[in-house]
Amino acid sequence: MVACLALSCPSKAAKAETELPPEVGYNYGESETPRTMALGGAQRATSYSVGGLFMNPANMARTQVYHLGGFSEIWPEAKRVSFGGAAVDSIVNTKGIAGGVGYTWNQQDKDTLDRQYNDLRFALALPLQNKFFLGLGGRYLWLAQDGEGPLGDSLASGGLEDERIVEGFSFDAGVTIKPTDSFYIAVVGNNLSDPGSGFQPLTAGGAVGFATNDFGIEADVVFDFTTWDETTVRGMGGVEYLIGGAVPIRAGYRYDTGLESHAVSAGVGYTDRSFSADVAVRRYVSGEEATAIVFGLTLHLETSGLTPSPSNEF
Repeated sequence: MVACLALSCPSKAAKAETELPPEVGYNYGESETPRTMALGGAQRATSYSVGGLFMNPANMARTQVYHLGGFSEIWPEAKRVSFGGAAVDSIVNTKGIAGGVGYTWNQQDKDTLDRQYNDLRFALALPLQNKFFLGLGGRYLWLAQDGEGPLGDSLASGGLEDERIVEGFSFDAGVTIKPTDSFYIAVVGNNLSDPGSGFQPLTAGGAVGFATNDFGIEADVVFDFTTWDETTVRGMGGVEYLIGGAVPIRAGYRYDTGLESHAVSAGVGYTDRSFSADVAVRRYVSGEEATAIVFGLTLHLETSGLTPSPSNEF
C-alpha cells in the first residue's frame, strides 16, 4: 500500500487493528502554521513569511518582512505533538533576496510507534520585477522510531529490535507568478531529490489564488508519487477575510485520495503592526476521523526599529 513499509505503514486490511494509521498523524511530513491549516493546506500561491518557508519558498520574497514565528501542533487521536519555530527576512538584503530557516521537533504515538523526528529547513527566494518569484529550499530529516507499530512485532509496522533511524537531505523548489496585483499562480516541488521514502515523499503541486488586503481565496492540488503504491492526489481550498483590519477568519477543505478522507478546517487570529497570534483546527470528517489543532505567534521585527524599514511593498 505504501512506500514506507520498513517502518510503520499498515495495509488496509490491518487498519482495523489500530486506532489510526500512522500516515494520518505524520501528515506527509508537512509543518503547518495556523494560517496554512485553517485554509485546508491551500497556501502554495498566497503564502508569505514563515508560511512561505514551509509551503513555497518562492513566496518568502512576495512581501517585505522580517518575521520571527513559533507554532505548536497537537493531534489528539494520532498522539502527536510538534513544536516549531522559524525566521524569515526579506528586507535586509538590498537586492530583495529573501532568506529563511525553520525547525520543528515532533513526537508521534509514544506508547506504540515511539517516533520522534526533527525537521530542519532553510531557503532563499528572489523577486524578479515584482511579478515573478523563484525559491529554493533545503530540508534535513532526522527520525528515530523504537516501537512495534500497529502490527506488533512486524517489520512492516516498525516492530524492530533496535531503534530505527532515518536521516536524509532533500530539497524543494517553487515558482510564483503574479499576473496582476491580486492574482497568483504557483508551482511547487517537494523532496525533489526523491529519497524514495514515504517520510520524504516526492510531490508536485500547483495553485491559484486571489488576495487583497482584507480577502483571500485559493485552491491547490498536490500529486504524491511516493507515499502510496500509486500516485495519489490531495485537493484543497480555503478562504479568509480580515475583519476590522485586525481579526482574520479562515475556513478550508481538503480531500486526500490516499487516505480516502475529507477534512474541514477553520481558524481565527489577531494581527497588528508588531505581532500576530492565530489558532486553527482541522477535523477529518470521513475516512479516518481525527483532529489537529495548531497555535502560532509571529513577531513583526520590521516594526521594532531593530531592522531597516521596508522600502517597498510587493
